[in-house]
Amino acid sequence: MIVAAARALRNGDVCFVGIGLPSKAANLARLTHAPDVVLIYESGTIGAKPRALPLSIGDGELAATADAVVSIPEIFAYWLQAGRIDVGFLGAAQIDRFANLNSTVIGDYEHPLTRLPGAGGAPEIAAQAGEVFVMLRQNVRAFVSRLDFITSAGYLDGGDSRQRLGFRGRGPTRVITDMGILTPSPGDNELQLTEMYHGVAVADVRAATGWPLRADSRIRPIEPPSPLELEALRSLALSSPG
Repeated sequence: MIVAAARALRNGDVCFVGIGLPSKAANLARLTHAPDVVLIYESGTIGAKPRALPLSIGDGELAATADAVVSIPEIFAYWLQAGRIDVGFLGAAQIDRFANLNSTVIGDYEHPLTRLPGAGGAPEIAAQAGEVFVMLRQNVRAFVSRLDFITSAGYLDGGDSRQRLGFRGRGPTRVITDMGILTPSPGDNELQLTEMYHGVAVADVRAATGWPLRADSRIRPIEPPSPLELEALRSLALSSPG
């Protein structure tokens, strides 16, 4: 999953990175095929090259290894809203068929079963980045027919909803999971299965999805990790605290 997500980044991309799985994937890309990727974190670090994976956006490792540190308003106004971010890399607790994301609550908002960390900069990243990559593990609790709360907009009700609201970015162009990769269908932008790992069946992916999942007629296999990717991934794991 992390390797497949890392491969999606291109060398030279300017990437707004979320903490957790997105950060691990973005740094794996930096250590392998994309050494010139520019990693931007919400705390204001530009060109961060962490030697150990950050625990949060306020981790001092990000500032210590960055090319520059600017204010948070500058990150959002000058970089994100001005169209200087190529890729936003996000995680979430829930996702629906149109790639809308929930990272706010599970259950009723006023009386939730679980209060989640919340939005942070994710709504702005989802709306303004050139495109968005989403990472999360695939199961029926995360891939739901209806979100408990919409934190970040994907394709809303489908079709041209984003354009009608004036969002700058293209929206989520791929959702990378531990079973495969989903991409928006042409026309209505409903997520469909387009790539799978070896040993995974379409029926398995559909069973882990809370809506009738579409599958491309020619699903592509995801190549296993290369020795270089595995070595870099192990180095990230060994450098992480704990």
